[in-house]
Amino acid sequence: MTNYDERRIKSIRARYEEPERSAYDEIIELERRVKRPALMLAYVLGVIGSLILGVGMCLAMQVIGFGGALDIVLGVAIGLVGILIVSVNYPLYKRILAGRRAKYADEMKALADLLIGE
Repeated sequence: MTNYDERRIKSIRARYEEPERSAYDEIIELERRVKRPALMLAYVLGVIGSLILGVGMCLAMQVIGFGGALDIVLGVAIGLVGILIVSVNYPLYKRILAGRRAKYADEMKALADLLIGE
């Protein structure tokens, strides 16, 4: 067996092995696990609130609808619902993130101390 064949076999074998996870990989994954639910909710509520606000604006400006006074009133009401959703989004994000940080604080501190060497 040549040196090239041996390197090739080792390369193929390395593709099928589970990579070793270091403490650094674990702390990065834990940080993602802490932030992901809050971010996903913030994105979803932001998009939904923006779309509702946009529909309300279109109705109020009579871009869609039947062109009556009822469309303006309905558009303003729908727009206010969208504004409410968007306004609540950031405080809700901060509250969920704070709760998840508190939940994972001990594990995060332990991993950070391990990496820093304290």
